[in-house]
Amino acid sequence: MLECLFVGIGGFIGSVCRYLIGLLAVETASGFPIKTFCINIIGAFVLGIVSETAVLNPNFSRNLVLLLQIGLCGGFTTFSTFSSEALKLLTTGRQGTALAYMVASMALGLLAVFAGQMVARFVK
Repeated sequence: MLECLFVGIGGFIGSVCRYLIGLLAVETASGFPIKTFCINIIGAFVLGIVSETAVLNPNFSRNLVLLLQIGLCGGFTTFSTFSSEALKLLTTGRQGTALAYMVASMALGLLAVFAGQMVARFVK
């Protein structure tokens, strides 16, 4: 049950951070969802750091991993909003922007996790 508390605390922090970033007055003329895009890339990078740090350091606190990986990153990033925004772009005639958003999100998300892992390896 204590593990659930750590996940919940991390999720609270991540969700509130995502909400606050969502309040920023940042929009693009093309409708590209820049805030969700940045949130997901940052979250992927942090997830890469945390997951690799946990692998490299067996004594890394399991509760801290739960707080950061499942809680913070899970609460901060959002696949559902990504999907909703991509569909909105598609249905409003912005297919090019939708395609760029989807491809960039997937490609840079994967690269961000990899980069986070490399940072963790370098820092160790």
